[in-house]
Amino acid sequence: MLDEFFLQLRAGGVPTTIREYLVLLEALDRGVADYRVENFYHLARATLVKDEGHYDRYDRVFAAYFRGVAQLPADLVASLPEEWLRRLTELHLSEADKAAIEALGGWDKLMEMLRQRLAEQRERHQGGNKWIGTAGTSPFGAYGYNPEGVRIGQHESRHRRAVKVWDRREFRDLDGAEELGPRNLKLALRRLRRFAREGAAEELDLDGTIGATARNAGWLDLRLRPERHNAVKVLLFLDVGGSMDDHVRTCEALFAAARAEFKHLEHYYFHNFLYESVWRENRRRHTDRYPVPALMHRFAQDYKVIYVGDATMSPYEILHAGGALEYHNEEAGAVWLKRMLDTWPRAVWLNPQPEARWDVHHSIRLTRELMGERMYPLTLDGLDRAMRSLAR
Repeated sequence: MLDEFFLQLRAGGVPTTIREYLVLLEALDRGVADYRVENFYHLARATLVKDEGHYDRYDRVFAAYFRGVAQLPADLVASLPEEWLRRLTELHLSEADKAAIEALGGWDKLMEMLRQRLAEQRERHQGGNKWIGTAGTSPFGAYGYNPEGVRIGQHESRHRRAVKVWDRREFRDLDGAEELGPRNLKLALRRLRRFAREGAAEELDLDGTIGATARNAGWLDLRLRPERHNAVKVLLFLDVGGSMDDHVRTCEALFAAARAEFKHLEHYYFHNFLYESVWRENRRRHTDRYPVPALMHRFAQDYKVIYVGDATMSPYEILHAGGALEYHNEEAGAVWLKRMLDTWPRAVWLNPQPEARWDVHHSIRLTRELMGERMYPLTLDGLDRAMRSLAR
């Protein structure tokens, strides 16, 4: 079983070796990890992956290989994993049932009710429509449904209706080595070009060499010149996690194309909307964050800025202090985006959501207005229009 997993890792671009595979087998034999999938995931990654840059490829192979495994062989497992039993408590509602559940009616009311529940509740609760628990219709808890709630104790989004997440979530960096999908993505970015000769004189100047040799009575006189590079400077801000998981492949293709095209490219990640800080590595986003004011001082106004995100979220996340999904932000997201636009006025927003759906989401309409209508779909035509806008 694990032999095939090892071979698929190598085929998926993870340069692991037989020696490392034998270390994994020895660790399993000595009981370093039990039979829980997450423990095996971390042990296999620690032994088989030498470079953190390959974590994304490892995750994709692991997910594909172990997808659909209902249970491990009986002789390997002494008891059913606890997380499988927990999933039996998930609530599944029809569309009619969901429509019958009303939102509480506002951000302040939602937060006040959460404070009351935390003060009153003394034990675990399952089902129902009031307490913080599982598989119910309360605005607070996990594996249930509410059109406007706070998610607590659930490891991933299911209905994408939460306005606040009370859990630490992990996102992944985009893989810059991902093969491009449509080659036209890269071609569209080339509209944003301004060439200049930079660096040391390392490129042969053929015309200059011929002229100098002729003037030197035929004696070879080699002339060199700096290489030509795209002198455009780009800041790329990428939304990751949540609903953006549906668009990872497209964003990875864009990211790889941008890295190949622009010599002066800086990228940062955010989740849902821009606030006072961003990050470079998703696994360190809780510890290594970059204050946006510092970036405003570091990168001059000649940088062109590209925001990539589906802008699909609760309007609270844009308009309210404290509206950020995972923590308390002192100032509204709209305030921070305006500051960034004042600093870098040449900016566009690329949205992977189909343009036909934009008017359905209030948050997309708000973001378009804040961007001065400079939001474009992440399609060939949309990217072409965005690059023309930035090139003006």
